[in-house]
Amino acid sequence: MTYLTERQRDVLDYIERKLANNGVAPTLREISEAFGFASTASAQKHIALLERKGFLRREKHQKRGLVLAHRPPNDDRREIELPLLGLVAAGSPIESVSDPEPILVPPDFVQPGDNFVLKVRGESMIEDGIHDGDLVVVRSTAKAADGDMVVAMVDGEVTLKRLYRQTPETIRLQPANSEMEPILVAAESVTVQGIVVGLLRRY
Repeated sequence: MTYLTERQRDVLDYIERKLANNGVAPTLREISEAFGFASTASAQKHIALLERKGFLRREKHQKRGLVLAHRPPNDDRREIELPLLGLVAAGSPIESVSDPEPILVPPDFVQPGDNFVLKVRGESMIEDGIHDGDLVVVRSTAKAADGDMVVAMVDGEVTLKRLYRQTPETIRLQPANSEMEPILVAAESVTVQGIVVGLLRRY
């Protein structure tokens, strides 16, 4: 699905109001002044992202040529803002992201308790439909049932896999990629950090 950050939604709402009230879109300078941006470059960045995500379209050779392409879903169930904590890949620590932005997610994706978002790196879960660059919504918990897709720490390294208990002493962390082998580890060396409850994708 295509998602918006809170600031991107605010900019889109501002442009929509200006179109409704004035019949024309605001200029980059007007957007910058409205949001306190240091320069029009920041406004241009947001506009470019909204165009790329399909919410705005630019009429050529027009100073105020922005038009709405479509609106994001907007019902009584407002999106929920979650922190983007970092990148997760097989066999690597969670890598923090530079200049992270909060991510707005549909309320159906959020379960009771603490939730957060991680960006997936690699293709170890590709056969479950999770691709490199996707965002997964994770419910923070230390407990998981067999078959759950988990964010797990193994000897200080973090991985995204499905968890199965082979024996009371052994856990199998199963990739969803037929070209990769499962990871068999001692149960005592695995710490579950959360369960994947949702998937976001930028097209």
